[in-house]
Amino acid sequence: MATGKKLVIVESPTKMKSIQGYLGDEYEVLSSVGHIRDLASKKDIPADKKTAYGKYSIDIDNDFDPYYVVNDRKTKTVAELKRALKTADEVLLATDEDREGEAIAWHLLEVLKPKVPVHRMVFHEITKDAIRAAVENTRELDLALVDAQETRRVLDRLYGWDVSPVLWRKVGSGREGAALSAGRVQSAATRMVVDRERERMAFVTAGYWDVQALAVKAAESFTTRLARLDGAPVARGTDFDDRGQLKKVVVVLDEAKARALAAAIEGVGEASVTALESKPGTRSPKAPFTTSTLQQEAGRKLSMSAKHAMSVAQRLYEKGFITYMRTDSVALSTQAITAAREQAVSLYGEQAVPLNPRVYRSNSKNAQEAHEAIRPSGEQFRTPASVSGELDRDEERMYDLIWKRTVASQMADAKYETTTVTLAVDAPVDGAVQRAEFTASGTVYTFKGFLEAYEEGRDEKRSDADKTDDQSLPLLAVGDALRLERIEPKDHATTPKPRYTEASLVKALEEKGIGRPSTFASIIDVILDRGYVTKRGQALVPSWLAFSVVRLLEEHFADLIDYDFTAGLEDDLDAIARGEQQRTAWLREFYFGSDAQPGLRNIVENLGEIDARELNATRISDTITLRFGKYGPYLDVIDPADPDAPPRRVNIPEELAPDELTPEKAQELIDAPVAGNRVLGENPENGKLVVVKDGRFGPYVEETEPEDPTVVDEATGEIVEEAPKKKPASKTAAASKTSTAKKDAAPKPRTASLFKSMSVDTIDLGTALRLLELPRTVGIDPESGEPITAQNGRYGPYLKKGADSRTLDNEQLIFDIDLEQALAIYALPKYGARRASSALAEFDDDPVSGKPIRVRDGRFGAYVTDGETNVTIPRGQTVDDITYEIAVQMIAEKRAKGPAPKRTPARKATNARKASAKK
Repeated sequence: MATGKKLVIVESPTKMKSIQGYLGDEYEVLSSVGHIRDLASKKDIPADKKTAYGKYSIDIDNDFDPYYVVNDRKTKTVAELKRALKTADEVLLATDEDREGEAIAWHLLEVLKPKVPVHRMVFHEITKDAIRAAVENTRELDLALVDAQETRRVLDRLYGWDVSPVLWRKVGSGREGAALSAGRVQSAATRMVVDRERERMAFVTAGYWDVQALAVKAAESFTTRLARLDGAPVARGTDFDDRGQLKKVVVVLDEAKARALAAAIEGVGEASVTALESKPGTRSPKAPFTTSTLQQEAGRKLSMSAKHAMSVAQRLYEKGFITYMRTDSVALSTQAITAAREQAVSLYGEQAVPLNPRVYRSNSKNAQEAHEAIRPSGEQFRTPASVSGELDRDEERMYDLIWKRTVASQMADAKYETTTVTLAVDAPVDGAVQRAEFTASGTVYTFKGFLEAYEEGRDEKRSDADKTDDQSLPLLAVGDALRLERIEPKDHATTPKPRYTEASLVKALEEKGIGRPSTFASIIDVILDRGYVTKRGQALVPSWLAFSVVRLLEEHFADLIDYDFTAGLEDDLDAIARGEQQRTAWLREFYFGSDAQPGLRNIVENLGEIDARELNATRISDTITLRFGKYGPYLDVIDPADPDAPPRRVNIPEELAPDELTPEKAQELIDAPVAGNRVLGENPENGKLVVVKDGRFGPYVEETEPEDPTVVDEATGEIVEEAPKKKPASKTAAASKTSTAKKDAAPKPRTASLFKSMSVDTIDLGTALRLLELPRTVGIDPESGEPITAQNGRYGPYLKKGADSRTLDNEQLIFDIDLEQALAIYALPKYGARRASSALAEFDDDPVSGKPIRVRDGRFGAYVTDGETNVTIPRGQTVDDITYEIAVQMIAEKRAKGPAPKRTPARKATNARKASAKK
């Protein structure tokens, strides 16, 4: 018998408690914990459907019908939702109002098959008023949005599963190759980073000189820079192109001319003001945040990755502090505009806001996803100071950023006046008088306006070196004579475009129309995880692996990686979301082709021969080629004196960026002395030689049997001539000894890896011998009588006593720790060694298990646990990022997944979607 309760299904467990409190006991709020089903893996497709769905889990010959299965980890979630459905008289699907959320709602409908009324409940902020309004203003499921999301999912499966295997075969194999993947957006993003590096590699630096001086009037001074010489402009960095060639006629000073001119000006000692120009100006505030601009500013101002920024914003949204954080819109509601203006007036005065409210318009073509901009929630904004006690550090910083941007967006323009002064001095140089003109600019804000609250950050530009900081200029008049001091010739060099940061890559992706802003964070995370890109500070540096991947895609999948084509796909998906295009017809053209484009299937089936060796090669010079192999990049070096001899291989330092591998640098690596295979000396205990080597898995030391005639360079210790290997007298004789040789094979030589703090260049014999003796016996446990040893392992240094091991803080302790210190470590709890408590952090009880939540340190890193469910803290997050709410959500999601699936026969899958069910 129905209880009259209404079942509300949200995506995130974090939302449940707040929404339940707003709706009351007549509602039951549960979470789907994201998607409950997805395209099946090949093993989950029944035998009778293998023919139709076996390759992609999509029947490409039957309107691209997808075959979905409930995720193994969501069976408990589905069971709980079905239980609640039995006693409900109405279902409210309250997932996020975007394509993804609409698709999740549709999947819930397909799996649960409710026989009671179903309504779509949407809201953009989690406040009492917003939730109540959403309940009273429900709508039907938007099947056009579902079509768009499903088309995207099918498209990405077809693209990835057809193109990725080509990468596995031609770019990498084994451990490296298995991680390779191609994706509609990730491939374009990788290409953008590689293209920028190519520009840097092709860039030719141009040098130029100028003269700077300090102009002094009475007690005031300002910096000036040489602008013109005898009326002709003096070269700046922007006057040169990327090939180091001038783009226009300018005077290029070399060092000799610059120094002679500086000396001549110093001899004169003063200049006169020949021109003064003042221009008024205004600056308007930027629009409120969208998903993209929030990620950009969080990167610039808070040094957050795009992924971390979206995670923090998600928490703020789910806690009810901000509106929905996935949006393309810059528009604010009337109540938000009022709230922002009122707050600006209360903080900065009546003059802080313009007479009329500012209205911003979005350029998004998809009106159904163009909701309100990201802003503080509610009819009245809470100030950052008033909410600081409710937020963790990152949440507080993010809220402060969003609050400032929103308030500033409704404030008045800033007004300023820029004054440019020209100073002239006639200086005798090489017997001729030359007129040198210096300029300086100063900006004074006459009204700060929105700058009282917020100023947008900016990305690095290569022309920044030509700019001088704004400075205050004294009161000047034409004809004034100013003293010149600190006259210095300055050397400059042009620079290539800066590498992308996460912020500037997000901006570039949005400008090109590639991907959706809500996916940018995951795209960047994928290309970092695949090893296509690494971070050097904030800069994104492509790996040589990325060069090989992009080269293959450009040469054989040119249409698919074309920026305009990729952006066009997004436009088409938007058109499907608006109901202007049909899903099936569009997928058929993309996959099978048309007169306008060849189609994915035709491209893959007609690739032709791909020379993997050439694909993974980059010519550095006539005799040096960079190659990317199974274990990474290396140099293939041909000996000009013997070109037919096998090329020499030279390893490349991991930290060397592609644009830094110039022919000169490559030759430097080739000419460098070989650090490996250096004889350290003889082990006095057994007479064996101790050699340090640089192997595939890092530097190590090894004991070897001395073999004459081995020649060792006395100065460097490097082995310069190996002893010749003895050959068997005959094949027959060798074969007759095979059995005996196997039995009497010599034991493997002792080896030991160097500590991270050690170097192959500096390690000595004594240290090497200590490494070879590991594990070291620290002493005997007086209670158990078991020996305690110190040793190094896969996860770092540790102590071992029987089966009980304890982590050491650093490798040096392997040599230094004594028995008393070791016993003290064993006296502490198993995890957390030297901490008074084994928990890194402690929170209140979990609402489900009723047990306290703790963050502990485990073998594979820090993890969250309530004593029943353990969840490893994801890469990119630290212990400090974990709050009670995040911990509860992590445990809830892991609990919903259930135990790891066992290797059993394929379970019964949910039936393939029927077109009629949706249409």
